[in-house]
Amino acid sequence: MKEKFSKLLPDYARLPLLLVVVWNQSVYYGARLLTMNRYHYNIELDIDRAIPFLPWTVSIYFLCYLFWAANYIICARQDKETAYRFMCADCLAKGICFVCFLLLPTTNIRPIVEGNTIWDELMRFLYASDSADNLFPSIHCLVSWFCYIGIRGKQNIPLLYRGFSFAAAIAVFFSTLATRQHVMVDVIGGVILAEVCYWITGHTGITKAYTRLMDKLRRANRKI
Repeated sequence: MKEKFSKLLPDYARLPLLLVVVWNQSVYYGARLLTMNRYHYNIELDIDRAIPFLPWTVSIYFLCYLFWAANYIICARQDKETAYRFMCADCLAKGICFVCFLLLPTTNIRPIVEGNTIWDELMRFLYASDSADNLFPSIHCLVSWFCYIGIRGKQNIPLLYRGFSFAAAIAVFFSTLATRQHVMVDVIGGVILAEVCYWITGHTGITKAYTRLMDKLRRANRKI
């Protein structure tokens, strides 16, 4: 079992990938806790009101969690330098998201779901479990675009799967708009932030600093 897990995920990637998940949850729920009593701005545009509300797209919204898991593991399985650049970019982007959530708390207007199809039921479940906050930039779109960025141009990843990842990210963008979970500015903000942070980690010393930190944490973890 241990050997199978080792083949799935290299030793150097396990702790950093776990911290990616922990940091994501801390940013999302921490920001919500800190801004829950503050005024939230609606940055909805005319184009958002023109997009139809399509409950069936909630299927894409939920299925993207499988897409994220698969592609983050694929990215973490790359050589150490490539994997750490990817995970460093993710952590940097989430930190900027946290600042944005605190400085500009946002919300939007959700429709009343009146139907009784399975998609309508899933929409009601989504709305009940996820408050209309922490919208700009969209973490859903940010992470989905990272799933594409992390394998973009990688010759060791089949071209067909790279194409699928691009299409899947676009589908997630559409689902966030058609389920009224986000508005257009949120989507664009998520994509731009992912690109900027990935560029930064490839053109500055931040990835080297991140690597040193992760190596120290891994050594400390082995001693426990």
